[in-house]
Amino acid sequence: MKLIETCITPDWPVPANVRAIQTTRSGGLSSKPYDSLNLGTHVGDVPMVVARNRMLLNSMLPSEPVWMEQVHGKTVASADAAGCAVTADACIARQRGSVCVVMTADCLPILLCDRQGSVVAAIHAGWKGLAAGVVEATVHAMRVDASQLMAWFGPAISQDAFEVGAEVRELFVAHAVASDTAFRPQAGAGKYHADLYALARLRLQAQGVTQIYGGDRCSYRERETFFSYRRDGVTGRMGTFIWLD
Repeated sequence: MKLIETCITPDWPVPANVRAIQTTRSGGLSSKPYDSLNLGTHVGDVPMVVARNRMLLNSMLPSEPVWMEQVHGKTVASADAAGCAVTADACIARQRGSVCVVMTADCLPILLCDRQGSVVAAIHAGWKGLAAGVVEATVHAMRVDASQLMAWFGPAISQDAFEVGAEVRELFVAHAVASDTAFRPQAGAGKYHADLYALARLRLQAQGVTQIYGGDRCSYRERETFFSYRRDGVTGRMGTFIWLD
């Protein structure tokens, strides 16, 4: 099976020059528990094998992606100017062939582009990054009218599988009362099930982004398809890529 056949092509009405790919856990060379297309160098996998996994993507991408060291913050890098490694949790590109990528294994990958096909972005949006304002920082860095932007949500942990403490809910509700709708209490446990998709959607909508697609997969429950840190602890990372053709 060719690698492209194991990947997901985002389903959203983007301009013809916007290209995007979502990898799954299949199609690579890594051994358990990283089997098999692990793209993360920081998870304990054999470095040479990870490098070979990344090389498998060469035929699908126009250039080497900007592989970010993700720290759950709100720094936005530029794929047009950054080196191959940079500390950030979002990346934007305006030049043809510059590839943005985020890696996830339960956190939410968000892709953005404008209707004119002039700028694209990829966001690593776990709850910490969302709370820090990574969505707002990325929309601002794209420097276009937010009403002209559209978003696609890649695979993330679903609400049923994502348990958080009361302090997480309080953090989001303090920012926007409407965030309360994204938390479902567990009886007598002092815990909540959080909906990452809903929290990200609220943040985007508050910025004026209303065209939002995807958001119907669960990295935790779809064991054969996706890596999940919450499920497995030691595991690989998937990649969500976007660029201008």
